[in-house]
Amino acid sequence: MAVRATDELLMRGRLAVLARRPRPRHLALVPELLPALLRTIRACRVCDGRLPHEPRPVVQAGAGARILVIGQAPGSKVHASGRAWDDDSGDRLRAWTGLDPVTFYDPEQVAHMPSGFCYPGKGQGGDLPPRPECAPLWHARLRAALPQVRLTLLVGQYAQKLYLPRGFAPNLTEAVRNWRTAPEGLFPLPHPAWRSRLWMARNPWFEAEALPDLRARIRGALEVPNAD
Repeated sequence: MAVRATDELLMRGRLAVLARRPRPRHLALVPELLPALLRTIRACRVCDGRLPHEPRPVVQAGAGARILVIGQAPGSKVHASGRAWDDDSGDRLRAWTGLDPVTFYDPEQVAHMPSGFCYPGKGQGGDLPPRPECAPLWHARLRAALPQVRLTLLVGQYAQKLYLPRGFAPNLTEAVRNWRTAPEGLFPLPHPAWRSRLWMARNPWFEAEALPDLRARIRGALEVPNAD
């Protein structure tokens, strides 16, 4: 039976609250073995029947990763390849970060954990929002298995709604503009879709000030020795 729009919105709100909650203390102390967790995520079929295609969760992570990229959800090209950010948006994101493809796709340096792990399909104005089931199911478990992460990039409004404090900023532009005051280890970014070029033209401070700081923080995070 189809889910009504009002029910869907209520479910998204409730699950977003759950995603922000810390894991229970007795669980947070026992990180899962990362390879097994990744196999479980990639085999997830929770949204089967709610997607216009077979589920294909996209995730990348290694125990030594220093950078965590949280985007929104895979697009159609990423769904086809199974590789995170394997599209024009990924090209722009790599340009913003200064990361070459070898580093960007090295799971021991950079982890990719979208807000929704599967391509949600097309809507009237573009891709549909990420499915709300993913973050509460997998985010805390995956983050607990990535103890070396030093910097998390919140790419787009969905990641920012999950991880920035309530009231941090009224909209995406202000969230990114206030990157310097974001909680330690978090860096908000716009989504690097083609429309971001228009956004950057209206907000020249992003390229002039935010991106140099972003690249410096990334270099610093990758240079920090791993904890014993």
